[in-house]
Amino acid sequence: MELRTLLAFGSGVGIEIGDSDLAVILSHVRPAGVRVAASTVIRNFRERPAGEWGTEYSRFLRQQGAGHLAAAVVVPKREVIVRQIALPGVSARDFGAAVGYQAETLHPYGDDDVAVGWQRLSDKGAALIGIIRRATLDAYMEKFAEAGVAVASFTFSAAVAHGALRLYAEPPAAGLLATIPAENGAIEVYGESPARPVFSAQFDLPAARAISMAAAELRLPPDIAAVRLDQILPPPVSGAIDFPRSAMPYAASLAGACPRLAAAANLLPEEKRGANSRMVFVPTAILAALVLLVAGAVFGYSRIEERRYLAILEAESAKLQPQVKKIAALDKATERARARVRLLDEFRGRSKYDLDTLNELTRLLAPPVWVSSTELNRDAVVLAGEADQAAPLLKLIDSSPYFKESGFQIPIVKAAKSEMFRIRALRRPR
Repeated sequence: MELRTLLAFGSGVGIEIGDSDLAVILSHVRPAGVRVAASTVIRNFRERPAGEWGTEYSRFLRQQGAGHLAAAVVVPKREVIVRQIALPGVSARDFGAAVGYQAETLHPYGDDDVAVGWQRLSDKGAALIGIIRRATLDAYMEKFAEAGVAVASFTFSAAVAHGALRLYAEPPAAGLLATIPAENGAIEVYGESPARPVFSAQFDLPAARAISMAAAELRLPPDIAAVRLDQILPPPVSGAIDFPRSAMPYAASLAGACPRLAAAANLLPEEKRGANSRMVFVPTAILAALVLLVAGAVFGYSRIEERRYLAILEAESAKLQPQVKKIAALDKATERARARVRLLDEFRGRSKYDLDTLNELTRLLAPPVWVSSTELNRDAVVLAGEADQAAPLLKLIDSSPYFKESGFQIPIVKAAKSEMFRIRALRRPR
């Protein structure tokens, strides 16, 4: 028996949120198989008072001796956007933050607040992400809290299917294609392939057409046989289930029972997640301790060698530090030189532009206009002089590509046969 099978130990409650009802399944996971303890359907939960259906749910758990369990809740597919991303090379410590940065670009909700749940699909950095509007999640959280239902996770169909299929063993590497019946006549298709770790989509199409489109998306053979999801989930060794309608709450109960082996992305903030009794993990903890002892004995020598190698690397690094500092100093000197060159180029270009500006003024203010003084700076030019008619000069100056927003600094002064003016105009940028 594989170690993975020996660690399969726990109890979980799975709830699927439907259009009007809640489908609930309680499962006990053991190395020998899954035992379905009980199942129920809570009718019309959206319209009934939360305290009423919450009492019904609590009574169901107490009758099975499972009142301490927190549920794994599957929200409707239409309310969750499912995406996949690849973050190769990102460490496990930084993976969550990297997913958070990426999630902002993966949904169409704009500035609306969202909640994100994710799970790693492979060691190569692939991740499955679920995104839901924060308002939608808060509404469910409030409703379940009002009903007194302890919730360990709000998740989605692709996440629980991916996790439950790996409870006892890994699925076939060649890929798989499964259908999940949905309400209102729709069909959800779930698949995995070497080309794409996970695919999940809901179709309002005939089943054959939906399966064909999913196979093409997964790069699977077009003649691949699709099965119902319940046919490839770990089968219960005891207990009756209404398959295929109950496949999703059953998968959620497996994910809730063994969150380590059947990990499913959790949309619920960590501080608001309920916890199951830790006593069910005592056998797992004992086995894990034994495994750690064996691993410590096997890899102890390797750890010593790693430390010795690290010490050698640190010593070599210390030897190279003077050279590194010299290179850094050269980089700074090079950057200062580049800055000086840029400054000289800027002054050179400014001088040419000033000359071009004066040439433009000479062209615009041709005789009989007489300019007695010119003040030129980087932003503006101030002209004083005489002309037969000073008023048209503003329009003439503004027509130039060198000037804009010209105006008289003082009123026009009439002389014997001319008008004296003082004009200020802004210079247009180069």
